[in-house]
Amino acid sequence: MVKEEIMNLVEKGEMLPLMEEFYTIQGEGFHKGTAAYFIRVGGCDVGCHWCDVKESWNAETHPPTEIGRIVANAAKYSDTIVITGGEPLTWDMGPLTNALKDQNLKTHIETSGAYTLTGVWDWICLSPKKNKLPVGRIYDEAHELKIIVYNKHDFIFAEEQAALTNKDCILYLQPEWSVKDKVTPLIVEYVMNNPKWKVSLQTHKYLNIP
Repeated sequence: MVKEEIMNLVEKGEMLPLMEEFYTIQGEGFHKGTAAYFIRVGGCDVGCHWCDVKESWNAETHPPTEIGRIVANAAKYSDTIVITGGEPLTWDMGPLTNALKDQNLKTHIETSGAYTLTGVWDWICLSPKKNKLPVGRIYDEAHELKIIVYNKHDFIFAEEQAALTNKDCILYLQPEWSVKDKVTPLIVEYVMNNPKWKVSLQTHKYLNIP
């Protein structure tokens, strides 16, 4: 298959730049502790300085992979499939999620919301970033809002974002890992004073699993 044909399929979402796929325990948010199969898609221009998977940013370094192969691998391990990145909404998620649904699999996404929401989702974790804000209807569709707290201003950002979400959206504050010792006490105090929020931790890092 020539490069032009491959790129055309990627644009249609029939192939995706696959960085990695692995079976593990969901470490964050509402579904923490749940066995899940993760599909990490390459490509992201949001540019978080504290991103711990910066190798995902350049989609060209990750091989375009047919979604049929991705789905076949996922179906071997779990009924809960988490699509993450990078920023998965860089690409059309419709073909992948439709194929997963055909296998009766649950579809979860972790996204900044910086691109138009595509795909069919059982669970949407929206984690907005200041330098490229969410677009479109994702605030209305999100099941959970996860704000990464790196400094005190992030609490202001969190409230601004929470005001845009739907009434059923679960609100989480999560310490950025590199400053967790500094900001975790601030988060605990904030949640105790503002109990509409919950604390999210990266439990997979404490468990030393992917």
